[in-house]
Amino acid sequence: MHQIVQYQKTGEIFIEDLPNPVLKKGGVLVQNMYSLISAGTEKSSVKTAQASMVGKAKSRPDLVKQVLDNVQREGVVQTYNKVKNRLDNYKELGYSSAGIVLESAVDEFKVGDRVSCSGVGYASHSEIIFVPKNLTCKIPDNVAYKEAAFGTLGSIAMQGVRQANLRLGENVVVIGLGLLGQIAIQLCNSLGCNTIGIDISESMIELAIKRGAIAGFKSVKNEVEEKILNATKGIGADAVIITAGTLSNEPVEIAGEVLRDRGRVIIVGAIKADIPRKPYYDKEIDIRFSRSYGPGRYDSNYEEKGIDYPIGYVRFTENRNLESFLNLISRKLVSVEDLITHEIPVENGLHAYDILTGKVKEKFLGMLIKYPEENIHGSGRHIYLNKNHKKIQDTATKIGFIGAGNFAQSNLLPYIKEAELKTVCTTNPLNAKSVSQKFNFQNFTTNPGDILDSEEINTVFIATRHNSHAKYVIEALKKNKNVFVEKPLALNEADLKTIAALYKEKDGNTKLTVGFNRRFSPSFIAIKEFFGAVTEPFVINYRVNAGYFPPDNWYQDPDQGYRIVSEGCHFIDVMQFITGSKPVKVFAQTINSNNKSIRNYDSICVTINFSDGSIGNLLYLANGSSKIPKEYCEVSSNGMTAVMDNFTKVKLFDSKKKELSFNGKKGHEEEVTGFLNNLKNANNNLIDFDSLYYTTLTTLRILDSVEKGTAVNI
Repeated sequence: MHQIVQYQKTGEIFIEDLPNPVLKKGGVLVQNMYSLISAGTEKSSVKTAQASMVGKAKSRPDLVKQVLDNVQREGVVQTYNKVKNRLDNYKELGYSSAGIVLESAVDEFKVGDRVSCSGVGYASHSEIIFVPKNLTCKIPDNVAYKEAAFGTLGSIAMQGVRQANLRLGENVVVIGLGLLGQIAIQLCNSLGCNTIGIDISESMIELAIKRGAIAGFKSVKNEVEEKILNATKGIGADAVIITAGTLSNEPVEIAGEVLRDRGRVIIVGAIKADIPRKPYYDKEIDIRFSRSYGPGRYDSNYEEKGIDYPIGYVRFTENRNLESFLNLISRKLVSVEDLITHEIPVENGLHAYDILTGKVKEKFLGMLIKYPEENIHGSGRHIYLNKNHKKIQDTATKIGFIGAGNFAQSNLLPYIKEAELKTVCTTNPLNAKSVSQKFNFQNFTTNPGDILDSEEINTVFIATRHNSHAKYVIEALKKNKNVFVEKPLALNEADLKTIAALYKEKDGNTKLTVGFNRRFSPSFIAIKEFFGAVTEPFVINYRVNAGYFPPDNWYQDPDQGYRIVSEGCHFIDVMQFITGSKPVKVFAQTINSNNKSIRNYDSICVTINFSDGSIGNLLYLANGSSKIPKEYCEVSSNGMTAVMDNFTKVKLFDSKKKELSFNGKKGHEEEVTGFLNNLKNANNNLIDFDSLYYTTLTTLRILDSVEKGTAVNI
């Protein structure tokens, strides 16, 4: 299938041939007929990507702050790799489309249904898309695909109008008469309002008047107020809806001029919003921001999981806004067809962006990408050959990679040497192709079965989201494949026991390791060597400044397990590595906060007893300062102490003091290299399976301990 994409580092736009996405739980697979280019949003996105690094930083100071905070916690090397890989990737464009359902995993839609689709990362400029059900709506029979492709923009405009709380006969000024503004004009008219348009373009003003505006004026500060008063018989505007997109503060200033006393300003577009105090104070103006398509936006439970809001409490969600907009088109109360200036076949899609960025001088308003109507098919082909693949010397280790996000690209894939990278699989077709080209995979796919069922692939790396790890490990072991899985190994005891039984069946013929990289870091290797043959018990204090994750972060999804399970396992593994013994008992307590934005389990104190008499104390904190480095570990035994400071320094104390310096690396390279060498040269696992098992079991017992309020045997 064809998709229009953008390379993040340079901003260059391409048309890529990609594998079809796969149908997932909670949504539908759709063959697009049309998708709409949102001129304001997409032009801004393209310009930001095409800017220099300084320009990118200026346009997104919020991301600059994230980078600086990450440097404090994880160090320069880790942060540099993250930023480098995020830029060295491709981005999907578009978020409003219409097409026909090819496959459905939900009751609400059937194969053949005509649907309008919404959502960044879903309703993109692509021949075939996967869309969750709450971002999908059936199209009325008398509404064409090209009209329904305006659905998302219509929903955005509708949410702005709803926020204005308009009444019959009120005077409404719409500032910014692009696509959003032209739709907003019609929506206000349908409510019986007297609508006036303001824009910098005479042609857009003329179009607004044709669409029912009672008047339209050029956007000139200090000149518009009198004209608005004349047009409203001296009353002024009851409400101003700002749909412009500009770095100027002029729309906010004009709104303050033209509003009546106690009027309302609704900000829909991306504008500068420095509120001038005097006019807004003198008139006691009410200011509201309109959030995208409506209630449900940015809520992963609503958008991704399909959990709707009760209609008695939330009458209009983003899905119900979409449905309402399509119904208005159906009833001829809103028209979008005359807003269409271009219909461009997807194979010529680059021409649309040349027009958008001004490279080609053409007037435009509504630009549609058109897709072939013939050959409508189902899931189709998932596995593609990487045409840029460079043949390497044949090796015994042939790798399939399931999941290849930023972590895998930064910390795993760069270190795979002397092995053949056969196939990479990600749910996102664009990411699959990008990773295949970046790391020289022979094939790329969106279907894990292309890896698991391959007779040629003998080793599988699993770097997907946490709740799928155990499933893929079990499937891979059943297929007699060696497995490297990122932590955690499993999120529940049933899956852990299934994995253990399968591994035992293989009797050492199949290797399995988990991404417990810290034991391979130069810092902890030095500590292990420092204590040498010490036989006395250890006391280990490990403090992890893990950082706060908001409730909507995917890590906080209950399906992904608790952070003490998904990340805390790292530090338990280090304790096993240092002591050389198994954990036997654990006691854990969390904080007890009444703050609903804080998850108590994210800040936890854990004490672990080991079979050799050692004690490990783990402080896993989400409530610490981002200015403090992430990890600090102190190990003591037999009159000796070692202190590890965030993988940059290790201080060793016995009869004298010694300080070692390191580069901040956490052992990922050594871990991956060790695993690949282990496949060729050793009979045993890189990490003893019992150790993997007990580390994972300990994390689950930590949860038991918190629930019971007592120490729990492991």
